[in-house]
Amino acid sequence: MKNKEKKILLSAPRGFCAGVERAIEIVEKSIKKYGAPVYVRHEIVHNKYVVDDLKNKGAIFVEELEEIQDKSRPVIFSAHGVPKNIPEDAKSYNMNYVDATCPLVSKVHREAENLNKAGYHIILIGHQNHPEVIGTMGQLPIGSIDLIQNEEEASNYNNAANRKIAYVTQTTLSVDDTKDIIKILKNRFKDIHETPKEDICYATTNRQMAVKNIAKKCDIFIVIGSRNSSNSVRLVEVAKKSGCPNAYLIHSQSEIPYEQIESADTIGISSGASAPEILVENFIKDLKNRFTINIDEVEIIKENVVFKIPKKLN
Repeated sequence: MKNKEKKILLSAPRGFCAGVERAIEIVEKSIKKYGAPVYVRHEIVHNKYVVDDLKNKGAIFVEELEEIQDKSRPVIFSAHGVPKNIPEDAKSYNMNYVDATCPLVSKVHREAENLNKAGYHIILIGHQNHPEVIGTMGQLPIGSIDLIQNEEEASNYNNAANRKIAYVTQTTLSVDDTKDIIKILKNRFKDIHETPKEDICYATTNRQMAVKNIAKKCDIFIVIGSRNSSNSVRLVEVAKKSGCPNAYLIHSQSEIPYEQIESADTIGISSGASAPEILVENFIKDLKNRFTINIDEVEIIKENVVFKIPKKLN
C-alpha cells in the first residue's frame, strides 16, 4: 500500500548547462564527421551516464595523449579545460584536436593570462586536483599562480615578495563560500585586483539559488550528480546550509535513502550541471512506484544561454 501523498519540490533550473550541452554535442558531431573512434582526454563532463552513452557511440576516454594508440584519430579536450602544454603536445603528435573547453572556463584562462602579462601574481580560488583548476594553473608559468581552497588558506596566504596580486576563481564553486574567501583576501590585501565580472558561472549560480530557494521547506533534499562533479557536490552543501541538513548526492553507485524518504513529507530534488534530465525522470519514476507523489516545479529563472560549437564541426 502506498503511503500518504509526498510533495516533491523540483528545483529549476537544474541539470545540463550550455557548456555541458556544447561539449557533448562536440563529441557527437566529431564522431559523425570523423567516424569512430574519436578520443576524449578526460571525462568530457563528470557524469557516468553521459560518458557511457558516448562510449557506446564511438568515443574512447583517456587521461593522457600518450595513451592514444592511433594518433591519426581526432582527440577532444574536455569541458573543464586543459593546461597550455596539452594542445602543444597534440600539435607535436600531428593530432587533429577539438577543444570542448566551456567558453566560461576559457574566459577565466584569458583573464589569468592578461593579468599575468600586466605584472600581477595570480591567486586562483578553487579545489586542488580538479581538472578545471589544473587547466587554469596550466595557462601560466610555474610560480606565477597560487591556489587557495578555503578561508583558512586565505587567512594564512603570504605575499612574501610584496607583488601586486589579483584573483580569479574556478567556475563551479559555492557562491557563498567564495564570497567569504574573497572578503578575507580583500581585507588583507587592500589593492588586490578583481575582475569586473565574477568567474563563477551563471549556471552554477542559478542552480545554487534555486536550491537555496526551496531547501528550508524540505525534509530531505536529493541532488542527482556525480561524486567528482564539483557543482553537484556544492549543491548538496548549499541545501544543508540553507535549512535542509538531510541532503544527499545520488550518483551511479548510490544507495537511495528510502527510509529517510519514507519518513519525509516534502522532498527537494535538483541535479548537477553535468547530469542529464533522464536521471531525474528515472528517480521520480522510481519514487512514484513506491509513494503517492505530487510534483511542484519551482523555477526561479529561465536560462536561454547557448554556446556555438567550433566551426570545423559544422
